[in-house]
Amino acid sequence: MSNETSRPMTDIDRIAEAHFDAEVELSPIAATYLGLPGRDEDLDDFSPAGFAAVSRLRRETLAALEDATPVDDVDRVTLEAMRERLGLAEEMHAAGLDLGEINVLASPMQAVRDVFDMMPAATGDNWATIARRMTKVPTALEQWTDSLAAAAADGHIAPRRQYERCIDQCADLTAPDGYYAGLVRDACLDGGAPLADSVMTDLARSVEAASGAYRDLAERLKPLRDKAPEADACGIEKYRLHSRAFLGATIDLEETYAWGQAELARITAEMTAVAEQISPGASTEEAIAILDDDPRYQLHGTTALQRWMQEKADEAIDLVAPHLDIPEPVHTIECMIAPTQTGGIYYTGPSDDFARPGRMWWSVPKGVTQFGTWRELTTVYHEGVPGHHLQIGQTVHRRGLLNRWRRHSAFTSGHAEGWALYAEWLMAELGHMDDPGNRMGLLDGQSLRAARVVLDIGVHCGFEAPAEVGGGEWTYDKAWSFLSAHANMDEGFLRFELDRYLGWPGQAPSYKIGERLWLQLREETSRREGANFDLRAFHRRALDIGGVGLDTLRTAVLGSA
Repeated sequence: MSNETSRPMTDIDRIAEAHFDAEVELSPIAATYLGLPGRDEDLDDFSPAGFAAVSRLRRETLAALEDATPVDDVDRVTLEAMRERLGLAEEMHAAGLDLGEINVLASPMQAVRDVFDMMPAATGDNWATIARRMTKVPTALEQWTDSLAAAAADGHIAPRRQYERCIDQCADLTAPDGYYAGLVRDACLDGGAPLADSVMTDLARSVEAASGAYRDLAERLKPLRDKAPEADACGIEKYRLHSRAFLGATIDLEETYAWGQAELARITAEMTAVAEQISPGASTEEAIAILDDDPRYQLHGTTALQRWMQEKADEAIDLVAPHLDIPEPVHTIECMIAPTQTGGIYYTGPSDDFARPGRMWWSVPKGVTQFGTWRELTTVYHEGVPGHHLQIGQTVHRRGLLNRWRRHSAFTSGHAEGWALYAEWLMAELGHMDDPGNRMGLLDGQSLRAARVVLDIGVHCGFEAPAEVGGGEWTYDKAWSFLSAHANMDEGFLRFELDRYLGWPGQAPSYKIGERLWLQLREETSRREGANFDLRAFHRRALDIGGVGLDTLRTAVLGSA
């Protein structure tokens, strides 16, 4: 599929483009993720003044949109999406939820560290740029703690558990076998040649400054930790904001909580049936143990893991090509072993010109050397094609029709993660998950995603816990019992997952709820179009709109159905 015919730029496009340029100017980290050159030596301003500047930009753009008149459907979607995304962000800023954000996965302390994974590291000049950016880490972290303190002074302070875990992360990063020690130890040119002495000296000095900044950060977080509340729940009113932020949609939380429990029961029953296929009479736990011991599903070492990921990601593109439009640049994906060791698997999109391709990353925990492909084939489909890589790559590809804000900044978790879960089921629909082991892997992941809908909404909104954990008020122990009963994974990983849910309200449920909303959209479109419904055309039309909020997506798709 070639790039689409260009459309003339409109007034709304110009507002969106200007906003995007200003947004990237305020966030060098975002510029690096987008592959935009020129800011790779800098970091964001995480001080209260920095958050105020971002808020001022949003308000100025919203004011400019007041007088804007859409000229076509693309404009109408842009206008609705920008008003929804920027307006909601302003609601959250007014509530103090951005300044005081600290959690184990997606707060500034992780953003400052993670951006270095995205930087080129092939040449001496690349490493010199890394070293210069590394010298900015102490200032960025000091600015962030100023914002946390300002938020706390206004009564907005995250739960104690999040402070404690982030203090632990500082220790992990700066340990003798942690990220910073490994960065200096493993630094080399493309092909393995050593860095020049001058570059290596600058790098070692800047890395020590950054490492020291994380040690200092741990000490600065401790007084705030001591003031933080013990309770993990954010409360239903704040949760409504968080849920809208991650979904781009307003949902009935009580109805969704009940649906999550019913969906989990359905998945559990299907896992029982698949266990019977794996070994007659086996329980789900016994079937999983059989799969873990089966050499057919085993990989040994990260090199084998990376090669398997790449093979399956490339194969998936060929498998779905008859059923989905895949732009030519999206036929390339790189599978990577991440330099961190958190256990996460994630995707980063291509640069605007596709010179840097989309990438699937696996952050392998310390000491883990054996991997079960039966668990992870569904993850390749989630992160690659037909999941994130197709979804995000197709949007980036539409530069002739969509402005840069639409292509790069109109992201919502519910849209992206909901599509990726939908993509896993789509591969099953197309007959590529019929192997009982791979089917169990799909269901095992779905069980986790459904369980966290229940856990996340229940804990934060104060709904009664399910009877299986004793009903009544949710506690950490009940949450752990519930999660571990419905997720067959390592305890360390699940403990991290639970901390993530407790500190990042609304994010984890957006996967399964987003999938539900995608499926509802497909069903409604099919109902309206009847015999004329074409699944390939539906996918193309929906993905062409880009990563807008799910309410905006629904209006755009059904309005043109």
